[in-house]
Amino acid sequence: QVQLVESGGGLVQPGGSLRLSCAASGSIFRFVLMGWYRQAPGKQRESVATITSGGSTNYADSAKGRFTISRDTAENTVYLQMNSLKPEDTAVYYCNAIRREPLGNYWGQGTQVTVSS
Repeated sequence: QVQLVESGGGLVQPGGSLRLSCAASGSIFRFVLMGWYRQAPGKQRESVATITSGGSTNYADSAKGRFTISRDTAENTVYLQMNSLKPEDTAVYYCNAIRREPLGNYWGQGTQVTVSS
């Protein structure tokens, strides 16, 4: 059973920073893709940043230049470093992992990020 546990959310002022962590149960090399998604109240869940098993990254336009996705394969953890946070970044952030064999799509429980003065 795959488990993803997010942490690191909280309340931060505009312009501040947060680092989210997603700890996976077992090796993250099992997953062809891992990523961070977010869902704001009344909106659909959207992709923020993804990283492939080969280490290639992709960012939403809203995240480019401010957010960085990274991973620690020894710790089986994926991170999202968020800088220059804006009120519109307020959302529940979810970690996602996709496994090819056997096929699986896994989500964490989410962590709340609130950007407010």
